[in-house]
Amino acid sequence: MKRDSTCMEDERVDQRTCLICGDRATGLHYGIISCEGCKGFFKRSICNKRVYRCSRDKNCVMSRKQRNRCQYCRLLKCLQMGMNRKAIREDGMPGGRNKSIGPVQISEEEIERIMSGQEFEGEANMSWSNNGDSDHSSPGNGVSESNQPSPVSTPSSSRSVELNGFAALRDQYLGTPVSTHYQYLPHLFSYSAHSALVAPQPRSLEPQSHGLISQLLCAEDLEPLSTPMLIEDGYKVTQAELFALLCRLADELLFRQIAWIKKLPFFCELSIKDYTCLLSSTWQELILLSSLTVYSKQIFGDLADVTSKYSPSDDELHRFSEEGMEVMERLIYLFRKFNQLKVSNEEYACMKAINFLNQDIRGLTNASQLEQLNKRYWYVCQDFTEYKYPHQPNRFPDLMMCLPEIRYIAGKMVNVPLEQLPLLFKAVLHSCKTSVSKE
Repeated sequence: MKRDSTCMEDERVDQRTCLICGDRATGLHYGIISCEGCKGFFKRSICNKRVYRCSRDKNCVMSRKQRNRCQYCRLLKCLQMGMNRKAIREDGMPGGRNKSIGPVQISEEEIERIMSGQEFEGEANMSWSNNGDSDHSSPGNGVSESNQPSPVSTPSSSRSVELNGFAALRDQYLGTPVSTHYQYLPHLFSYSAHSALVAPQPRSLEPQSHGLISQLLCAEDLEPLSTPMLIEDGYKVTQAELFALLCRLADELLFRQIAWIKKLPFFCELSIKDYTCLLSSTWQELILLSSLTVYSKQIFGDLADVTSKYSPSDDELHRFSEEGMEVMERLIYLFRKFNQLKVSNEEYACMKAINFLNQDIRGLTNASQLEQLNKRYWYVCQDFTEYKYPHQPNRFPDLMMCLPEIRYIAGKMVNVPLEQLPLLFKAVLHSCKTSVSKE
């Protein structure tokens, strides 16, 4: 049995494709599944502190034959897909430092600092380049790089999270005693950058994944929200009335998050202090995630009907802030993304747990235990999506890329003045409802 398991794992390794360009992957490099070419390119770019420019629209397509056409977009995708620059040894020698093992969510601001060179300010060897940076194709592919222009251009995805080295993860899970409730060694299954080229491999869901997801679902309150959101025809809603309704909704959603924490299968694993710290830092993100998924029909249906009966004054429109505009645009984009993905309850439960178990929050007393739990549900979610949606090989990365966007939006909403929230919700819900009706 052990030998068969090893053979199956080897087959999965062979089936992987590079998350950056779609070439045959040779393993996990700097945190993600990638080929030798993209691994070397990323290492050279970071070690040499290079700053690139894109002559197009910063959304050049990345493929094995096109990856050398634009260094800017190639490095951008490396960062977006989760390559960890801190895993590169400072002396440039082979082997990573491996100081950050857990799934790390790379913020848009951090990516922008790296791409613009702000991270390298005050250091030497900044080089501006727009020429091809030759590298070697992955061993055994037998195809040379092409310098032909890209025939199509697709928008790059948003931020993503970082995969872990399988060997390090295996050693950690097998060598570290954990409660029998959480004895779970996750597997890394193949990604495909080109689903048309790699046929999905049918398989069953890991028994451990099924059990852990069932426990998360039992902790969820998936019943419709009880806050009344019905209003008579012809009634004009005032700013104060809409603001009061939004507050009542936020209260109910927050109460459900508190009740959810007490039902979590790992509730006894962490201290009350850590739970308090986690909730105080993530409650806005949890509410936003639930509003975009399990409660979306009420939020973008009933609540949208209420906000449509609110007419802001000219003064309110004039005073709407830049922060409000940015939040509005990002919320509309995120709604369309979730509407396209149609996130299942199982995926939602996993995403919520992953977002909540953020080991980077300050003031935690047991960050290492949080990291263990975070990784566990991260791989459970990966296992489920690849089992449930075998014809959507990019579904799991797409789901994970939504989390840092939610975190960013939640952080920005704090800067929106309270009196502008009714107008913000009216604009967002109207735009989202309109876009759905047109489909």
